[in-house]
Amino acid sequence: MSNNLINEYYNYLKNERSYSNYTIQNYIKDLHEFNNFLKTNSFGNLLEIENNIPRYYLAYLNQKYAPRSVARKLSSLRGFYNFLLREEKIEKNVFSDTSSPKVEKALPKMVYTEELENIFSTIDRSTAIGKRDYALLEVLYGTGLRVSEFTNLRLQDIDFYNQTFIVVGKGNKERYVPFHDGIKAALLDYLNYGRDELAKRNKKEVTDILFLNFKGGPLTPRGVRVILNDINEKAENNLNISPHMLRHTFATHLLDNGADLRSVQELLGHANLSTTQIYTHVSRENLKKAYDKYHPMADEEEK
Repeated sequence: MSNNLINEYYNYLKNERSYSNYTIQNYIKDLHEFNNFLKTNSFGNLLEIENNIPRYYLAYLNQKYAPRSVARKLSSLRGFYNFLLREEKIEKNVFSDTSSPKVEKALPKMVYTEELENIFSTIDRSTAIGKRDYALLEVLYGTGLRVSEFTNLRLQDIDFYNQTFIVVGKGNKERYVPFHDGIKAALLDYLNYGRDELAKRNKKEVTDILFLNFKGGPLTPRGVRVILNDINEKAENNLNISPHMLRHTFATHLLDNGADLRSVQELLGHANLSTTQIYTHVSRENLKKAYDKYHPMADEEEK
């Protein structure tokens, strides 16, 4: 019975909520962990648990995981029981009143301009792989796309005349994301002299996905991370660049150079402005540096 309920929830997340495979896998993993906890301690099944079980489970989680992980696992369970409540399989969400631990919001990590220039300069653009990698880096840093949005880009999603991508984001919501001349040049170089060479390596299928792996198949989010790791090693930078870090860098650099928060929200595909506001914390660091440097009274104590 429990497995059937979890499978129903999986289909709901995939088909109705359009969550990414990575997010769904984490949710389902959390549900299986809770189900095993119930079995191990003879606490009943997913549909029939006592009101005090969430308190016991929270104590169990606090012994094993950091606050951020505990908060996510409780969120997974709240979502699951809200689904069961909606389907009228239960009468009450027993996790609705269970408080998550407070999680401090960490400032997003970003890549500095000098580091980016170093990374770009290490890519050998004379090869098909190099042309792909250069275009990949240009698009990720120059548009702030989520890695799942990036790997889902198709050839027909590019409008070179208006220099925009049609991007399908969370909840299957479409948005237009502009790209600058440097991205256009990198894309044309990749499409004209790199992608076809990669596509010929794939004898099994023809795909319209924009970015291909070295075998000619669609590039995956994991493949993107491997590529970035390889580029970073060659650049000998002391940091681990990820697609999400490039997304943070994109947003921070826009704000630092005068973009308004609403525009950045639209470009990132955030549903709520509060999600975008975390980037203002990063920009405040630069504001403070500028204040200390240029305000005539800021360094009075040092004189």
